[in-house]
Amino acid sequence: MATVRRLFACVGTSCILFTVFVAHPSLGAQTHVVSPAEMQKDAVAATRTRQRNVEMVTQFLSSPKAKQALQSAHINPTQVKTAVSALSDEEVAQMASRVGKVQADFAAGDLSNHDLLLILLGIAALILIIVAVR
Repeated sequence: MATVRRLFACVGTSCILFTVFVAHPSLGAQTHVVSPAEMQKDAVAATRTRQRNVEMVTQFLSSPKAKQALQSAHINPTQVKTAVSALSDEEVAQMASRVGKVQADFAAGDLSNHDLLLILLGIAALILIIVAVR
């Protein structure tokens, strides 16, 4: 009697598995959560965002006031601009955010030229330190 029950249990289990995986292949098939097209679209968007952030920081460092401040601190402006491209996406995004805030504060009159120069030197030093640590 126990053998017959095991036989029926095995047959029942086999029928259920057959129904799930063979009769309805969509249930057993692996589906991708993110399509390759979406992944490519996200990669392109991330690249564009990084490009904008690098350009924002580089333009800030290329301004006449920035060049003057870096040279007065004996920091090579070209070296700092080159180091920006070596930063990670997250680091570049943080620098771009800081640059945007500094520019907005300066334009609103919340910062003096002296404050701007100090912040600029701090940003440049931070960029060089991050790159040097790697």
